[in-house]
Amino acid sequence: MSTPSHITLYDTTLRDGAQGEGIHFSLADKLRLAQRLDDFGMHYIEGGWPGSNEKDIEFFREAKKLKFRHARLAAFGSTRRADTKVADDKQVALLLEAGTPVITLVCKTSTLHVTEILRTTLEENLAMIRDTISYLVKQGREVIFDGEHTFDGYKLDAAYTTACYRAADEAGAAYLVLCDTNGGTMPGEIATITAALKSHVKKARLGIHTHDDCGLAVANALAGIEAGALQVQGTVNGYGERTGNCNLITTIANLQLKQGHRLLGDEKLAELRDLSLFVDEVANQRPSGRAPFVGSAAFAHKGGIHVNAVNKLAASYEHIRPELVGNSQRVLVGELAGRANVMLKARTLGLQLGEKSPEALKVLEEIKRLENNGYEFEAADASFELLVRKTIGTYMPFFELTEYHVSIRKDNEAGKDTCEATIKLTVKGETVHEVAEGDGPVNALDAALRKALVRFYPQLAAMVLVDYKVRIIDSTHGTAAKTRVFIESTDGESSWATVGVSTDILEASWLALRDSVDFALMQMQSQTKLLRSITDALLETVEQATASSAELARLLDEGRFRRPDLGSLHHALLKSLTQETLSNPDLARLLRNPKIHEPDSTALKECLAAIVAKLSFSQADFDRWAKDLEPQKFNLSSLSDALSRSITKVAFSSEEFERLFQENGTTGT
Repeated sequence: MSTPSHITLYDTTLRDGAQGEGIHFSLADKLRLAQRLDDFGMHYIEGGWPGSNEKDIEFFREAKKLKFRHARLAAFGSTRRADTKVADDKQVALLLEAGTPVITLVCKTSTLHVTEILRTTLEENLAMIRDTISYLVKQGREVIFDGEHTFDGYKLDAAYTTACYRAADEAGAAYLVLCDTNGGTMPGEIATITAALKSHVKKARLGIHTHDDCGLAVANALAGIEAGALQVQGTVNGYGERTGNCNLITTIANLQLKQGHRLLGDEKLAELRDLSLFVDEVANQRPSGRAPFVGSAAFAHKGGIHVNAVNKLAASYEHIRPELVGNSQRVLVGELAGRANVMLKARTLGLQLGEKSPEALKVLEEIKRLENNGYEFEAADASFELLVRKTIGTYMPFFELTEYHVSIRKDNEAGKDTCEATIKLTVKGETVHEVAEGDGPVNALDAALRKALVRFYPQLAAMVLVDYKVRIIDSTHGTAAKTRVFIESTDGESSWATVGVSTDILEASWLALRDSVDFALMQMQSQTKLLRSITDALLETVEQATASSAELARLLDEGRFRRPDLGSLHHALLKSLTQETLSNPDLARLLRNPKIHEPDSTALKECLAAIVAKLSFSQADFDRWAKDLEPQKFNLSSLSDALSRSITKVAFSSEEFERLFQENGTTGT
């Protein structure tokens, strides 16, 4: 069992992390990140170097307006210049003007860098360390000493590096941090040198700062902690110069879950994955699926033997419970999968499929056949779900393709290309023929397909394609090679991915595009059924009139409506029921309107209009609420939960309610 730890976490994402290739933070980004890091529970946050650029000066000015609940903000800088009085050093003055409670100083501890980089004497460097630290301590600052090139310097001249740390300790530094600046030291050396320097330190605590040039930053940080360091410095997701810094996400998980150091409360540790994703999002970086603990693949299982085992006992192939760090178990399907993979993956999508059923075997055989032809379903859940439904016979097509044609016309004189797509479909028994132009052949085909379908399925207007990836599978075949296309789409609330494979890139794109539209329509149909189930259940409740309006209002209020598109429905019903301004028969009559189940939600708006008419809400308020009630955005799971509790209070039993939802295909929605 872990006990409270004396180890502190020092985050340098805003400075050291920003030095990584492709990492750029605006002033607003830095302020946002600082607040999130503080909320997470970091003990120290290094905001930047106020002597290096105007943005960092502005950051510290704005940071004074923030209230940090957990962290102490640090400004980063260097010792005074050689042969300069510390009180006259402009860079030191800027550190004080930053107004932070902590100042971190980078100091030379290697004879090589003192003589060849600073171009000063070894004695003057020691004086620079003593003078700057003691001066800042007298100004009421907590000083952290970052000894640059500690380990390389110690191996070069152990006596001089030790003298630098003694000088910093005697001058009053709170932490003496050992830095593996070049990232080339091995864990055994880290432990030996850390222990050696610790024996010479009288007052200050040691810290460890490592880089990942040998892929050992986390291992070296852990070695430093085991040797006596009480602070670990690093960045979220390991951002940093060259190959990066110590990854604090991985280090925190190892320290707390593997070595028993209780750095954070359990609820904060469970935010580890969210923090990692948040920083990636702000930095505009794609999250690493293979990141330890928090990556999407960290608890993903593909091999049939593995999946069969974790289905019986998760710990058989998982070193921790994923939820401890905010992650979750994933089951992958592919050519190495077994029936357990298919069963568990189907279950996560709300599909019931027995592991030993003939259907599971049939699905598995089809997956292996398709993957042998170049398909991959690991990142294409929507295509996988459609495949399962088609294989077990529950798929119902929304349209049939008759033909499509795509042309590209290049006009050198006009300096532009024109792409045009023609498509012919059968939709609900009607033949539809449409033409559309686009920025490229795939975009034109997408536009033509959407144009043909939107008259029948207006919800598709909200769907957009957000990512398109092409990969050549067997490049040795030259222009005859197979092409795999991944498409990611969204409706503004959720996203899904599909895949298509063909020797023709346009055909592969069409297959992925068709799956994307099919999946969107299937989801919309499911939500329409759910809405029908909800309104039927609510109608049953109010007609029996055995649950008081106040009781139903309380239950609705407990429903925890998580999305703004349900806010208006919730608010109107709740206030109406609370004020007793709408009788149960009135509400029942409104809900009986058969058109309330239709996707365009006009009848639902009319129902709400009748409710609102009896209340004191302004027309402007209602117009705003009604605008939010777009059917493609409905997610009624919270309303379902509230109603299920409501219905158990009346004659309509919970068993009947569950049966109603099962029959309407709402399980797993």
